[in-house]
Amino acid sequence: MKRHTCFILVVVALGACARQSDVNRVETQVRRLREETARADSARAVLLNQIMQLQRRILDSLALQENRLLAFRGDIRSDLTEIQKQLVQVQELTGQSQQRLTELRGQVEMRTQAIAQATRTQGDSGGMGAGPSTPSPDQLYDVSLQQLRRGSPQTARLGFQTLLQMYPGHDRAADALFQIGESWSTNQDSARVSYDLLQKTFPNSPRAATALYKLGLIAERRGDKAAARAYYQRVVAGYARSDEVTLARDRLQGLGR
Repeated sequence: MKRHTCFILVVVALGACARQSDVNRVETQVRRLREETARADSARAVLLNQIMQLQRRILDSLALQENRLLAFRGDIRSDLTEIQKQLVQVQELTGQSQQRLTELRGQVEMRTQAIAQATRTQGDSGGMGAGPSTPSPDQLYDVSLQQLRRGSPQTARLGFQTLLQMYPGHDRAADALFQIGESWSTNQDSARVSYDLLQKTFPNSPRAATALYKLGLIAERRGDKAAARAYYQRVVAGYARSDEVTLARDRLQGLGR
């Protein structure tokens, strides 16, 4: 009986020891699992932090490159603008130089032609031994008009002004004044001065009616309808046989509406 009882107690003790050992083993495994999980979480946290830092550096680098690119584009745009300005200046200087050369060439041609025509005229009249005479009003006018038609208005004005200085009372003087006005196609104020001087100085010239009509057109462009109407009325009243009278009447009808 005692042996049986002892056997039972031993079995129970062994069973209790076995369960305690299993529990300890499980606890140990759980603790190890937790430690491994904690280490893994820590490693993942470190890796995630490294990834975030790397991402931040990449974003900072991209932002820096973008700023540099924007600055580079701005520099290029500024350089292109400056180059364009310089090209425009070069073109303007080139155009001015070309225009000046054309004008000088025109002046030389005008004077050469005037001297040649004067020399031929003197030779035809028998004065073979004398030097070149002063060009006539017709010669000055024709040469200057050629320069105007060739696109050299400044050279043409020089010739017309020379004609006015040398032959102020000649019939060609009115024509010269009119052509000076025509040469100022891009400067209406200067043209107006020439037309006004023409109609005042040579009121009996056929050019006077044209000058008055031109003055009316210039006044219309300035928006001065009263002055334009006055010029047109003077054409109608004083130059009824001129070619401009019909044009002046038409302009008056337009202003009256």
